[in-house]
Amino acid sequence: MDTTTIILIVAAVIVLAAVGWVMYRQQRRKALRSRFGPEYTHAVRQYGDENRAEAALAARERRMEKIHIRSLSREDHDRFAESWQNVQREFVDDPAMAIQRADGLVGEVMNARGYPVANFEHRAEDISVDHPHVVEKYRAAHDIADRHKRGQAGTEDLRQAMIHYRDLFDDLLETHPAGGRMKR
Repeated sequence: MDTTTIILIVAAVIVLAAVGWVMYRQQRRKALRSRFGPEYTHAVRQYGDENRAEAALAARERRMEKIHIRSLSREDHDRFAESWQNVQREFVDDPAMAIQRADGLVGEVMNARGYPVANFEHRAEDISVDHPHVVEKYRAAHDIADRHKRGQAGTEDLRQAMIHYRDLFDDLLETHPAGGRMKR
């Protein structure tokens, strides 16, 4: 083979490798967008760059693969469902306390299912892997609760937070199917 042929072969291999890499990145991006839904957009805003956001989302997936998330026993399911009914009834008399109890109950269910329950942002990241379509609601509920503590949220805001917590609670309890959720 002459030098020109070798150069053309090497150039073709480089071009094919580059095309393969671009196609891989596009497929990965598409898969992450599909898997995480609105959480993908949140991560891009948070990290300011699609590549960094994708790396963070992939790291969440890898971290959660090492954690055994389990379904609740029938007894735990029923106990948590009853507790939730009590929290909802309490909302009428004391919305602020009901919101605190709702957040605590969500944490208890997460703990019972095997989710790590570190600080709020880590909980939200962990939830985003299996429940990407309700994690945004979880963040919104948490934000409303924080605003209420500062005197910046009224009863209607608390009602909305309660609805958000209920959606996450139902998803964690596996009471109703949420779009795109992966069962473990």
